[in-house]
Amino acid sequence: MDENFRTMFAVFTDRIEAARRLAAALDRYRGKNPLVLAIPRGAVQMGRVVADELGGELDVVLVRKLRSPASAEFAVGSIDETGWAYIAPHAGRAGANDNYLKQEQHAQLEILKQRRALYTPGRAPIDPAGRIAMVVDDGLATGATMIAALHAVRAKAPAKLICAVPVAAPDSLELVGPYADEVVCLEAPGNFFAVGQFYRSFPQVEDEEVVALLGTRPLARTARND
Repeated sequence: MDENFRTMFAVFTDRIEAARRLAAALDRYRGKNPLVLAIPRGAVQMGRVVADELGGELDVVLVRKLRSPASAEFAVGSIDETGWAYIAPHAGRAGANDNYLKQEQHAQLEILKQRRALYTPGRAPIDPAGRIAMVVDDGLATGATMIAALHAVRAKAPAKLICAVPVAAPDSLELVGPYADEVVCLEAPGNFFAVGQFYRSFPQVEDEEVVALLGTRPLARTARND
């Protein structure tokens, strides 16, 4: 993304500043041991800050967007580790037919298996059952990935399920709303093109940093498929 364009629309200095502001908006949950579930990779930085600020625990919820045939950056749906998939209403218009979606779901499931082995080796995911669970991402563009994440966590029966993001497209907030008990979003600007436009600094987060933030040791490096 062009840096002048990014600076023009920037609301947050970087993910860390955004996370601190998000934690402030979630302050009523401080001391209630919330489980902060970050969507890798970028949101794990944010999840670490939110969990530390609120006195909670950090883990990841692993989901992948289903990529448009025309653009790997544009989501036509999403999938979680169980194989449950959300298919966006615009998928067909974007050229994602049933055969394409089947192949894409298989490819993304393989990446999810790799990431689970890398990020949380030797342990099961932290169980959100009966807890306040906060699913954190650095922003919502189509909302597809967040929908899969919320669906995956809801299936494990948290006491309360919260979607927490610094910035989102207004229509994505409406789309995501029914999947959560509460949605916390700091900014929902109308001039939304991409999440990164609202950050002055929005670097790629690498697997090694995710592993370090989760307090685990890398086993191997996953393929670059973002």
